[in-house]
Amino acid sequence: MANKLVIIDTDCGIDDAQAVMMALAAPNLEVLAVTCVFGNASVENVCQNVLRVLSVCERQGIPVFQGSAGPLVGLSSPFSDHFGGDGLGDVIEDKDPQWKEKIQQEHAVDAMIRLASKYENQVSLVALGPLTNLALAVRLDPRFPQKLRELFIMGGNMEGKGNATVCAEFNFAMDPESAYIVLEDFVCPTYLATWEYSGRNALTWEFFEELVNQDSPAARFMKTVTSKCWAYSKEAMKKKRDVHFGPGFVSYDSYAMAACVDGSTVLESVECPVRVELQGSMSRGMLVLDRTESLKKSHAVRVMTKCDVEKFGRLLMDSLKQPRRK
Repeated sequence: MANKLVIIDTDCGIDDAQAVMMALAAPNLEVLAVTCVFGNASVENVCQNVLRVLSVCERQGIPVFQGSAGPLVGLSSPFSDHFGGDGLGDVIEDKDPQWKEKIQQEHAVDAMIRLASKYENQVSLVALGPLTNLALAVRLDPRFPQKLRELFIMGGNMEGKGNATVCAEFNFAMDPESAYIVLEDFVCPTYLATWEYSGRNALTWEFFEELVNQDSPAARFMKTVTSKCWAYSKEAMKKKRDVHFGPGFVSYDSYAMAACVDGSTVLESVECPVRVELQGSMSRGMLVLDRTESLKKSHAVRVMTKCDVEKFGRLLMDSLKQPRRK
């Protein structure tokens, strides 16, 4: 059976890096491109982070495209320090002065449209950051969503509990208009790995220690970038996450990637129309699930609710092993 063709759109922080490594290790995926967007860090830092991940995995041949540096409307919010100022824990000192020469000249949005047109109905798009690039793509090419095979999104929330604002999840809060456009206009099969889905399907900290202590360059890289990051501190995250989910290790973006790699990692989901709130003074960016069909929308999305944590853990563990698939 032919490999699944994938474009990864990312604001590459540490958990994005783990998700990208999962895709690179999957024997059934062929990564056509990685497109970059602002989010966990500036888009310039995101590009450098992606290049570093591909280098660690010896996959420098995959093209990387620079995309949106800010949201569709208004000014960019301050970048989160969740994964450090550079998105990879602020521990990498040997920055590549020639990184710009390794980025493709074509804009990320143009590359998305070109590849989706070239491989019509074959490309799975995995979106791990703010959805700005995707919103621009559908505005430039209204048929872009129909050309995709499927769309996987890490973002949004099911219950109005936010991690970036009172009611909104980070990726959607960074560009609510883009999230709204994508979930209104993308009629291809769409799957959402929300904040709650990730948090409620956490792995143990003992698993995390085993994960990053494997003997491989990828594992050593992940151990380095998580070494000083408070988001990977067992005690810090226990205090922060007990409020909603309880203690545990969560690689947020990897849950969306796992669903793309192996759909059987998703044990349960809710299929219903959704909408992103734009007007509320406290609820702007919040994802609304329409379980009563009050919105009268023509299409629904699958919102993941229960994960096969054992299978998910195996995918993560395998992503940092050697040898890697070429």
